[in-house]
Formats: sequence, structure tokens, C-alpha cells
Amino acid sequence: MTETVVAVFLGLYLLHFAVETGLDGLNLIHTGAGQGVPPHLEGQVDAETAAKSREYTLARLRLGLVERAVTSAVTLAVLLGGFLPFLEQWVGAMILAIAGPPAGGAHLAPHFSVWFLMALGGVYTLAGLPFSIWGTFVIEQRYGFNRQTLAGWLGDRLKGLLLVLVLLVPLLYGVVWFMEASREGWWLWVFGLVTGFQLLMVWLVPMVIAPWFNTFTPLEDQELLKKVEALAEQGGFKAKGVFVMDASRRSGHSNAYFTGFGRAKRIVLFDTLLAHMEHDETQAVLAHEIGHYQAGHVKKRMVLNMAVTLVLLFIASRVAGYPQVFEAFGLGGGSPHGLLALLALCGGAFTFWFSPLFAWISRRHEYEADRYSVKAVGKPQALKTALLRLSRENLSNPVPHPWYAAYHYSHPPLARRLAALTPQQSPVPA
Repeated sequence: MTETVVAVFLGLYLLHFAVETGLDGLNLIHTGAGQGVPPHLEGQVDAETAAKSREYTLARLRLGLVERAVTSAVTLAVLLGGFLPFLEQWVGAMILAIAGPPAGGAHLAPHFSVWFLMALGGVYTLAGLPFSIWGTFVIEQRYGFNRQTLAGWLGDRLKGLLLVLVLLVPLLYGVVWFMEASREGWWLWVFGLVTGFQLLMVWLVPMVIAPWFNTFTPLEDQELLKKVEALAEQGGFKAKGVFVMDASRRSGHSNAYFTGFGRAKRIVLFDTLLAHMEHDETQAVLAHEIGHYQAGHVKKRMVLNMAVTLVLLFIASRVAGYPQVFEAFGLGGGSPHGLLALLALCGGAFTFWFSPLFAWISRRHEYEADRYSVKAVGKPQALKTALLRLSRENLSNPVPHPWYAAYHYSHPPLARRLAALTPQQSPVPA
């Protein structure tokens, strides 16, 4: 039975790796073969920008291929190389060295589970650090995006670690406690806990966490502020304010978004966006974001994510009843830490087939938000020029390989997005 479990997992994992790598390879060849301005963007994108966006895309793709190969090798080594039982022994020894043998009925199992999961997460964090450093200080630096110093980058990593200790560790303790205390129905209690945590984060991120990493100042341009407030009122979007984020501290990339829930909702503009866009273009971008709110996209995605989480937890609860699954990877019994570790490490091999579906839903939402923007602002050309400017400033790949885009892109490629705003234009090849 354990051999069958390993064989099924290995087959699906290698298939997942082959599909992801194959799509990257297709996009790499497709992008590298491009010459000049793509036919459907002639007159809208200059040759220099088209060439630079191809170079940037190729650099990110190559880094991604190497990172996937290394991460996959680490995962296979962890699962099949005896690392999980070794980690169990190491964590157990650490807890005994710090706390001593359990006395007076002291229950160390929750500590063991949480420490085990944190140590496992630390392995992947360390494995990913070289790629994060190379991506930031080599690729982003080479193309003029990176504005961070090494000290600033390290500071962000330390802040992230502190947030994990303050927020994620208590969540893990709660999950483990429910798994140990609730027996058969633990998955429903864990679902309620995780859902409550996600809703808490919707409030906590814009009000507490984001200001810890960036400075948010009220929009000072009164003319633009009045236009933005009029758009928000028109869309029934009651925001707590319109803020400018000092994104230029870290990167030259541009964006805008709204965040929060209830009274905590706020509209956020990157200072890099304001530096390059006209008022009409900024209005069009914000109207697009308000369009997501107007159509209920955020709530729909939250409900979809909750449904997926509920299904995954139910499946995990059934898997917990088969000790052979744990034994196949060197773990004993249906321990909380073992189940959560296998869910994190093996889940992608079983769920990656749903990625194209979720990407397709997201792209549909983007088209809907674009249509709302055109209707709300009344200037289709403003959204077109805004999208072109965003693509140029971010060096986005305007015409990726269609299979790659279908699998990975949460936003429609630029060429197709512009074509959708000009119905009479000949369709862009899928």
C-alpha cells in the first residue's frame, strides 16, 4: 500500500512539474522568437519598449525555471529522502532540551506540531532566499525597478518573520488544538477558525500591517481627489479615504487597488502611478478597481476560496484515517503536523488542474471591470492609454504564449484586453 501511495504521488508530482515546466518553455520560446512590435500593438507600443519587455520576461522566466527545479528537488528530497522522520526526531530533541521531560501531565504535542511545521517552513524559506535576492538585486536592478538597499530588503524579511510569529503561530496552535480535540469533526472547526482569521486579516492588513511596511498619505491633488470621490460615490463605494503609497521606496512598478472591508475600505494609489499618468487615466484605473467592488468580485472570490478550503479540509480529514499515507513518507499515524505537512507538500500535485479554471474566472472579472470603467468614466481611450502605460512602465509581456496565459494569467494579456475595448477591431489570436 505504501508503495502505491508513493507511486501515485510521484506520478502526479512529476506530471505537475512537466506541465509547469513545459508551459514555461513554450512561453520562453514564444517570447524569444518575437521580433519588433507585436502586430496587434503596432502604433501603440514602441520598438524599444517591446524589446525591453521581452528581455525582462525572458530573465524572469529563466529564473523561474531554475527556482522550480530547485524547489521540486527539495520537495522530493523532503518527502522521499527520509527528511520528515529526521525532522520529527530533531524537533522532539529540541523540545526536550528546552522544556525537559513532560512532568505533571504536561502536554507537549501541540508545541511539537507547531515547531515541526515552522521548521519545515524555514527550510523552504532558506531555499527560496537566493532566488529572491537574485530577482531583486540582479533582474529588477538591471531593468531599473529595484529601489531597495540590502538593509531595507533584510528589514522587510525580519518584519515578515515577526508577523509569522505574531499571527501565523497562534493560528497553527488553534488548528492543531482543534485537530486533537475534535476528533471526526475537526475539519469543520478548523474551517471556521481559518475563515475567521482570513476575515480578521481583511481588516488588519490595510489598517495595521500595510502601514508598517509603507507610508500612506492622503491624496493631496484636490482636483483628482474630487474626481475619484465622485467615481466612488457613483459606484456605491464608501471608502475611508484615498491614499498614496510610497511604492517608489522599493520598486518602480506601478499599480492601484482598493483594500479592506466595511468601514476599513480605502483606495490606494502607488506614487509611481501618479508620477506617470494623466488624471483621466488615473480615473480609468480606479474606476476599474471600483468595478470589481460593484460586481462583487471580491466577495465572490472569498466565497470560492472558502469553498475550496472547506473541500480540501474535508478530504484531509478522510486521508487522516489511512496510516499508510503517512508511513509512505516516513511519518507515523495521523498526527496533526504530519497531515498538515503532507497537505502543504503534496497538495499541489493533486490540485494544479484547477489553476486554469481559477485564472479564467479572474480574467472574466477583469473584462467586466474594464467595461465598468469605460461606462463610468465615459472615455474608452483613457483606459486604453492607462493600460498601455502600465504595461510599458511594468515591462509586462503584451503577447505571451496563449497556453501559458490560459494557465497562469489572472489578467488578460494586453493585446486581448485592448481588443476587447475596441469591438470592431479584428480579434487577437487566442
